[in-house]
Amino acid sequence: SGDRLRILLRECHLTATDFAANRKITPQHVNNWFKRGVPMARIDEVAELLTVNARWLRTGEGPKHPNECANENTGGDTRLIIHQARNVSRGDVEIQIFMEAESTHGVGKTVLAEAPGQKIRLPLQVLQNMGIDPKNCMCVAMVGNSMADKIQDGSILGVDRELTQVIDGEIYALEHGGILRVRYLYRLPNGGL
Repeated sequence: SGDRLRILLRECHLTATDFAANRKITPQHVNNWFKRGVPMARIDEVAELLTVNARWLRTGEGPKHPNECANENTGGDTRLIIHQARNVSRGDVEIQIFMEAESTHGVGKTVLAEAPGQKIRLPLQVLQNMGIDPKNCMCVAMVGNSMADKIQDGSILGVDRELTQVIDGEIYALEHGGILRVRYLYRLPNGGL
């Protein structure tokens, strides 16, 4: 299960340190899990958080994702797969994706606007476990490589708009003159950042 956990974290663009902080454990625990496997007592919790089947995480057998069992029974009819996936995911919420778009108020100006028809479906349970209200959530696409050590260009980021108090050294997404910026922020004297 350790190799599969490592792959899942890479797919989610999470470091062992980030995952450890989310689970309130040390990064060394996660590194031990990479080598020895996820402890049986935590396998269900980790599988649910990463939206994979616990059996697949533990042994590598069976479908990776919970709704993949629908794929095995359809004989290739994609319309049926989509219909079944919609029914399976009733505990999910759809979060709107926002992107930079050209403003109507001047040439070369941009605004952060909804990307029509583009949403990400996330398990409600995961958001609740993290203390995030889905109404305060939005997703944005990372543009550029200024944060390449942590976030790759094109990655989709979840943003909790309720968290507005700056904690020095944390990563924040903000709109600055219509441009999406994802940066480490530090407070400066006189209210500056």
